[in-house]
Amino acid sequence: MSEAIHVATRKGLFLLERRRGAWAVERISFLGDPVSQVLDDARDGRLYAALALGHFGVKLHRSDDRGRTWKEVRAPSFPAEAAERDAPAAAAGAHAATKGPSVKLLWALSPAGERAGGLWAGTIPGALFRSADGAESWQLVGSLWDRPERKGWLGGGYDEPGIHSVCVDANDPRRIFCGISTGGVWATPDAGETWECRATGMYAEYMPPEKRDDPNVQDVHRLALSPASPDVIWAQHHNGVFRTTDGGRRWAEVTAIRPSKFGFAVAVHPRDADTAWFVPAVKDERRVPVDGKMVVARTKDGGRSFEVLREGLPQEHAYDLVYRHGLAVDGTGERLAMGSTTGSLWASDDSGSSWRLLSAHLPPIYQVLFGS
Repeated sequence: MSEAIHVATRKGLFLLERRRGAWAVERISFLGDPVSQVLDDARDGRLYAALALGHFGVKLHRSDDRGRTWKEVRAPSFPAEAAERDAPAAAAGAHAATKGPSVKLLWALSPAGERAGGLWAGTIPGALFRSADGAESWQLVGSLWDRPERKGWLGGGYDEPGIHSVCVDANDPRRIFCGISTGGVWATPDAGETWECRATGMYAEYMPPEKRDDPNVQDVHRLALSPASPDVIWAQHHNGVFRTTDGGRRWAEVTAIRPSKFGFAVAVHPRDADTAWFVPAVKDERRVPVDGKMVVARTKDGGRSFEVLREGLPQEHAYDLVYRHGLAVDGTGERLAMGSTTGSLWASDDSGSSWRLLSAHLPPIYQVLFGS
């Protein structure tokens, strides 16, 4: 079982390790800096940490010694031709020089294939990048960026659309699914050479009736692809939970979830495609737990029924929200970790049936990830 948890927060990257049954902070990196993503690459043991430094831009660091030391590597950036192509028209009377797109946030990091050093990165604005050399260089996946449908994507919680989920089929790493807020689900069977929007069956309550079922405007909050059955994908959407069993060609709404259908996070069992976990909340105006009670919803039958799990979680005056990457399950399917916007971190050793508070005083948590 995994004995380490990486916790990316608004003020640093924390490594917790378990020794003699007790979890404790072993190491802190980038203290004071917002860490938007962390990747623990099982292929070569390298760690990657993405920083969102505001005025100073997006930075990316790599560690070859499990986080003891870090080296700044290249962060994804748009090539000049993409910037020129996407630059807005100059205003009347203004200078001809215009500004093209720039990476505002590195929102997803995933291994690309079996070869060490291959990486995918999803960003705001909604772009996908690939590296073949451990982030020494990056290439924009122009086949997705140049799709005409991209002009119809919208910002979700951010001003611009973004790719937050890059799900790679472990059996066929050329087969990839990207979740976009707000732009639906995009799939490629050939490592990004061709793409298809696959969000049919989802609906958007926030759109006018004539656009409600448009696959290209669906606000997918998070995707989780089943390692055991890669045609099964779970999606936490802005206005519901959806599941596909045919690789995204058709989605069905999961209506049994309680106590609400809104949330950001989803995790799927590594060996059982019918078992998944969600963290329900009150949507839009409040974004807090329903009735101030922190719970996790678990299904073991493909969404036909749900258990509301609350043992060890606060059941009054709880205002924790779990972001898209704030829920993780390890390779056994027994251990879970969950971090919230209030800096609370919990772990479960029994598939979420009960939880133990590891810390209540961390900075707001963006991501939790079990160590490889």
